[in-house]
Amino acid sequence: MTSSPSEPSGLRERKKARTRAAIQRHALRLFREQGYSATTVDQIAAAAEISPSTFFRYFPTKEATVLYDAFDPLLIAATFAQPAELSPLAALRATVDIIREQVSGEEWKDERQRQMLVFREPELRSAIMDRFAEGIELLADMAAQRTGRSAGDFEVRNWAGAVVGVVMAAFLGAAADPEADTLVVLDRAVAHLEAGLPL
Repeated sequence: MTSSPSEPSGLRERKKARTRAAIQRHALRLFREQGYSATTVDQIAAAAEISPSTFFRYFPTKEATVLYDAFDPLLIAATFAQPAELSPLAALRATVDIIREQVSGEEWKDERQRQMLVFREPELRSAIMDRFAEGIELLADMAAQRTGRSAGDFEVRNWAGAVVGVVMAAFLGAAADPEADTLVVLDRAVAHLEAGLPL
């Protein structure tokens, strides 16, 4: 699993990403087949044909194999790269379209299964709430950059909290419906927020 010192850093990072993705894929398959609680790190490592010590170089815990979201960096980069004239909410909606274009059907199928597991397992669902709290900081930074305000401003943080609340509701709703397209639900949720959350 280690790379030679002469190997270009880009190649090393791609190899690491492939290994991390393979471990997560095997973990999710085992969780589906035998249940999250019944699956051990040793079983995941064996399925991925790596040692348990190699597993822990990529994921600190079994829980982390489910909580790790490979699309987060893509989503963050795409959001910050949106044209400056777009409002923060318009930038978020444009990002959803980019994710849909760049992620293959098979990748999205795997991601959908991961999301459903996260929101259906009580142990994982409580852990993901911490990630959503971190999202408030990220969104506040993005909104501050676009509006020229401080990320600590009351209104900016309230806006970020509102987005996170809407996104949480969208993910929970999509996880409860096996037929739902999470990206469609997410776009509807952000559009509803953009319209002022009319009832």
